[in-house]
Amino acid sequence: MTAQKTAILVDSCSDVPEELRRRYGMYVVPMTIIYPDGEYRDGVDIRTDDVYARFPQEVPTTSLPSPSVVADVFKQIKADGYERVIVVAISSGLSGTYEMLRSFGPAPEGLETCYVDTKNIGIGSGFSAIRAGELIEQGLPFAEVCREVESAARSTKLFFCVATLSYLVKGGRIGLVSGLVGSVFDLKPVISCNEDGVYYTVAKTRGRKKSLQLALQKAAEFAAGAKEYNVAVMHGAAKPEADDVLAALKAQLPDFHLAIEGQITPVLVVHTGPGLIGIGIQRLA
Repeated sequence: MTAQKTAILVDSCSDVPEELRRRYGMYVVPMTIIYPDGEYRDGVDIRTDDVYARFPQEVPTTSLPSPSVVADVFKQIKADGYERVIVVAISSGLSGTYEMLRSFGPAPEGLETCYVDTKNIGIGSGFSAIRAGELIEQGLPFAEVCREVESAARSTKLFFCVATLSYLVKGGRIGLVSGLVGSVFDLKPVISCNEDGVYYTVAKTRGRKKSLQLALQKAAEFAAGAKEYNVAVMHGAAKPEADDVLAALKAQLPDFHLAIEGQITPVLVVHTGPGLIGIGIQRLA
């Protein structure tokens, strides 16, 4: 049995760009967005811009991927000829997705399965899935790929800034970040996930511009000493700012292996609102 018979399954909140999903043949289980008029599959039936367009009228709720959809994905992986699968999920400290995926057991549909709780969110989780794709492409044995992806997850950090904390508060995803941070003197936090995969305040400063500069500083500090690394800037309806931040990030960290920019998935939009800028760093060596 060869590593080439290994599939990769991610949830939609891992924010892996479409071109990389196609390159590595990733299977995606979509989260669910719930409006009064019905339920929508994240990134399938609804797009990021749709959520923004409806914000003035209503803010939806979200839920885990449908178990029936996950079961169908495992069946499809098996039908497509794979013998094993690496499941890469967003933080169990932020979502029940990881535990729900694990509930299908160590061998759903007879597939040898490795589950990775990235303790991260967005591209911070997606970087681990991308790493899995690279290692599988290199022909590494399944057990080694699993170990390396677990290690990659612990070497990845996402630093993000939001225009307002109100969406994190409303969605119950505020974690260890004080919901009152921004109420005095326009203090803006730089947020990340701690070792338990829960949001916490890395640092805070006054104003949007300074918060983005501080996030860049923290990202560069995390990358310091690494000989090889990936970088990313993801945004929520803030492309001009994202372009500027990515240019600054590349200038500070020019020896990147992979650089990614894109818009976050609809479910993440629900929980962060417009104006998110996230800077992802994955230390590879």
